[in-house]
Amino acid sequence: MLDDLYSAKILKAAAGLPRTGRLAAPQGSSEKVSKLCGSRILVDVALTDGKVSDFAQEVKACALGQAAASVLGENIIGATPAEIEEARAALYEMLKAGGKPPAGRFADLAMLEPVKDYAPRHASTMLAFEAAADAVRQATTRTSAAGAV
Repeated sequence: MLDDLYSAKILKAAAGLPRTGRLAAPQGSSEKVSKLCGSRILVDVALTDGKVSDFAQEVKACALGQAAASVLGENIIGATPAEIEEARAALYEMLKAGGKPPAGRFADLAMLEPVKDYAPRHASTMLAFEAAADAVRQATTRTSAAGAV
């Protein structure tokens, strides 16, 4: 069972974490921490024309959290806030309710489907997408407010 949870695909994704670091001038930032295991993910985003134009992340998480962050980092540039929120919601449903894996640009999250059987691992697996969705909401609010001035 643990072989499914820590498959070669998950471990490869976890080892190849893209877009690490911080942005110099993010429009939105969010840090999420798993209270159970202490995993921590901090993300910065910038939006242009309603899409993510820049992204960086600092990840101190288990292999599952790193794998999710890897999928996020590989595919977030060009994503709309709706796409990120839909992926976050689909990942949550996949883990908590046996829903279908996310589709579209974040379809690689399907590799994390075996995590559904390990409830204590759900929070760390969700961190990257929780943080990204929050940061994008902040950035959207800031760009909307700036445009209204």
